[in-house]
Amino acid sequence: MHTEILGLWPALLTPVAPDSTLDSARLLAHAQRMLAAGSDGITLFGTTGEGPAFTVAERQAELEKLLAAGIRADQIICTITATALGDAVALGRHAIQLGVTRQMLMPPFYYNQPRDSGVVQAYTQVIDGIGSDALRLLLYHFPTMSTYGFSHAAIAELLQLHPQQVVGIKDSSGDLAHALALAKAFPNFCVLVGAEPHVAPVMLAGGSGSVNGLANIAPRLMRRVIDAPDAVDARDVQCMTSLLALMAVRPNLPFLGVYKTMLAEQTGDDFWLTMRAPLCRLNEDEEQAIRLGYRALGDLLQLI
Repeated sequence: MHTEILGLWPALLTPVAPDSTLDSARLLAHAQRMLAAGSDGITLFGTTGEGPAFTVAERQAELEKLLAAGIRADQIICTITATALGDAVALGRHAIQLGVTRQMLMPPFYYNQPRDSGVVQAYTQVIDGIGSDALRLLLYHFPTMSTYGFSHAAIAELLQLHPQQVVGIKDSSGDLAHALALAKAFPNFCVLVGAEPHVAPVMLAGGSGSVNGLANIAPRLMRRVIDAPDAVDARDVQCMTSLLALMAVRPNLPFLGVYKTMLAEQTGDDFWLTMRAPLCRLNEDEEQAIRLGYRALGDLLQLI
């Protein structure tokens, strides 16, 4: 198990006002709740955090505010994903200057299915542009989002080119066999999975932890899974399965809308229902179905 980035790092939801502005106070409070519940840190402005929908300036400002409020630099994975490589470099340099060395980058996603050689070149340009030996970078494998999936050959080449900076991968493929193969092929590499049911088996195979969305709702549950992957309680499995089943209470629900609706129900704060365009709030019927399903979990909610 590689220990550069170890444990539970919730893919933090981002609170967005009806006028599309970001609510800094709620973001800070949510980050503090995740840490108080036992998370090792937070992952800022990833896919679940609507990261690419926010400008470089917005993302830099929020990172500064979180640090000024007492979140430690070593408690943050800063996602620097951007369409333009220069924006990713700007985000990465800024984070490094603030002491945030743990960063995550999705392959460029504007063009469909780039070749390995192009992706390796893109990562090299970003790493060289950031220009810091302190950088600890997670590759972001999410082929349904970026249209590109990391081959073992591409990972090996990046490790050869940047052995100090490239320390791991976040696997959001939802493919357990793929995550297990990564852990086996790269034993000195942080493998963190996004699919919550896969956390325990991948950790048992040498994985390092998880960056996932469900931790926004059930951080204590995910903490227990990571602490004892060889002895996950049956009721924890039932709770996890039931929460994730809410993704399918209506056809074609966007996962982000489901998580935000669950968080609104959990906190009693409907501010969380809003997303930044092009994403949009779920319709009334969808929200009601998710809320009713969440409430129906009854005593299982004590586990989250």
